[in-house]
Amino acid sequence: MVPYFPQPQFHLFGPVTIHAFGVLVAASVITGWKLVVGRCRRKGLDAELCEDLLVYVFCTGFLVAHLYSVIAYFPREAWKDPVILLRVWENISSFGGILGGVLGLWLFFRFIRRETGAARRLQYLDAIAYAFPFAWAIGRLGCTVAHDHPGVLTSFPLAVSLNSAQAQAYIASAYQGAGRFAELPPAAELRNLGFHDLGWYEFLYTLLVIVPVFLLLDRKPHRDGFFVAAFLLLYLPVRFFLDFLRLSDARYHGLTPGQYAVAAVFLGALLWAAALSPRGGRSAGPGGASA
Repeated sequence: MVPYFPQPQFHLFGPVTIHAFGVLVAASVITGWKLVVGRCRRKGLDAELCEDLLVYVFCTGFLVAHLYSVIAYFPREAWKDPVILLRVWENISSFGGILGGVLGLWLFFRFIRRETGAARRLQYLDAIAYAFPFAWAIGRLGCTVAHDHPGVLTSFPLAVSLNSAQAQAYIASAYQGAGRFAELPPAAELRNLGFHDLGWYEFLYTLLVIVPVFLLLDRKPHRDGFFVAAFLLLYLPVRFFLDFLRLSDARYHGLTPGQYAVAAVFLGALLWAAALSPRGGRSAGPGGASA
């Protein structure tokens, strides 16, 4: 199994400590920003408008990521202490971030650049969708080093080993926080097991599957909106099944809030892909734009 290691961190002074997760999230944002702006330039889109758009996408993305996480996964804590809704630097949901980013794009074109036509808006959305997996992989690497998405115990070879005392202390804390501490086996048995690290699995899948597929798909022109559908159809089924391995998420009728959201968005992605198919609409023009 994969050896367990605590999250790297560097103490600067007083209460200020730099954690690897924060560094990698910042690297993810910077990478995504540069890739989107670069792609907009290559596609003949307005780079300045693109940067203004990204401000809205990132701000609403982080805000909704926090609100979605608290309301969907920790409703009891939010009811007891509503102030946690204001602590936007805590408890973020990746899926909520995606939904928030889409909301930011809608707000930008609805109130700031209303004159931008629908076809042009779709081109900006597709530029963001193409760059997204490359930045997403870096962000998921941050989740990997922070071990912030622990799953249940397993003997799966790609799981994180519980052979060390540090690893056992970590998973004991995770199980206790989930109210499932009594399910842990004795230490002698525990050291031969591991735990599903869902951030690690998503990092591997994004880096080894989605990113290479996107690079291959980009060799040919496609209709605007193609990469939106491509990412959703590649990512969502895997996300749905990984959620069954989650340790502490709230469940409603056996499914997590993320799974319900995934099912709804996946249906929308299928309809989107059907509309983009040759039978679903007009053929693509030069460079993949709708003719």
